[in-house]
Amino acid sequence: MADFTSAFWDWFIIALTLLSIIGLLIFTLKVGARKFVPGEKAESMGHVWDEDLHELNNPAPRWWYLGFIISIFWGILYLFLYPGLGSFSGYLGWSQIAQYEEEIAQAKQTFGPIFDEFKNEKIEDLARNPKALLVGQRLFSTYCTTCHGSDARGARGYPNLTDNDWLYGGDSVAIKTSIMKGRQAAMPPWGSLLKDAEIHAVAEYIRTLGGLSADDSLAAKGKANYSQYCMVCHGANGEGNPALGSPNLADDIWLYGGSSKKIIESIKDGRNGLMPPHENFLGEAKVHILAAYVYSLSR
Repeated sequence: MADFTSAFWDWFIIALTLLSIIGLLIFTLKVGARKFVPGEKAESMGHVWDEDLHELNNPAPRWWYLGFIISIFWGILYLFLYPGLGSFSGYLGWSQIAQYEEEIAQAKQTFGPIFDEFKNEKIEDLARNPKALLVGQRLFSTYCTTCHGSDARGARGYPNLTDNDWLYGGDSVAIKTSIMKGRQAAMPPWGSLLKDAEIHAVAEYIRTLGGLSADDSLAAKGKANYSQYCMVCHGANGEGNPALGSPNLADDIWLYGGSSKKIIESIKDGRNGLMPPHENFLGEAKVHILAAYVYSLSR
C-alpha cells in the first residue's frame, strides 16, 4: 500500500481498524455483560410478529457472548500475525505473492520433468506424438480456450486455429513465436482520410477479391483507393503479408466478418488485435508442447 499512497492513508487505515476493534470490544463488554436474573421480567422492545410474537430484551446466552469476545481477540491475533494494518506485513511475514511463488516453484519441481521430456523434440514430431498432444491439449484448455474456444475455431476477432489460414504463418516456428512473443496487430483507421462513399467503394472492391457478391460499379471506383492505401500491406491481389500480419483478402475467411458493414467498419475505424505473450508466464518447455498441439489442429 505504501508503494502507491502517502503515509497518511497508511496510518489512517491502522487507526480506523484499531479504533473499530476497541469500540466493538467496549460495546460488547458493556452490553453483553448483562446476565440473566431468575425471576426478572423481560421488557418488550416494541417489535411484534404474527400478532403475539414479541421481541424481548433478554440478555444474550453466555456461550454467544463469550464466543463474540473470543472472535474479537482472534481478530487482533490475526492482525498481529498477518497483513491487515496498513503496510504492516505481520509477524509471520506472509504475502500472497510469496505464497504464489512458492506454489509455482513446487509445481515446476513436480511437473517440470513432464514438459522437459519433450523440450528437445521437433514440433513436427510432437504433433504426431499422442502423449505430447494430450499434454498440449490440456495446456490449450487451460490457457487458450477463453479466446479461441474449446474447439479452437475462434470467434469474431479471434482466429480459427483449425483451418490453414494464418496471419503470421502456420509453420512450427511462426506458431511458437506467436505464443512465446505474442502479436500486436494494427489496422489503421481510414475514416479521417477517406469519405464514407470512398470507404464503401473500397469495401465493395475488397468483397470482389474474396469472390463475394458486390456492386461492380462501386468496386471499380474503390480499386483506385485500394491500390493507393491498401495494397502496400494486403498486396495487389489481396493476398496479404504474413511478415506484417496482414490478412489475405482473396479468400472467404474473415476475422471480423466479411459483410459490407463489417468490412466498412474495419476500414473506417481500424482494428487492433492483441495476442498476449506467454513466454514469461508459461516458459519455453510448455510453449513448445502447446505449439505442437496448435500445429496439429490444422493438419
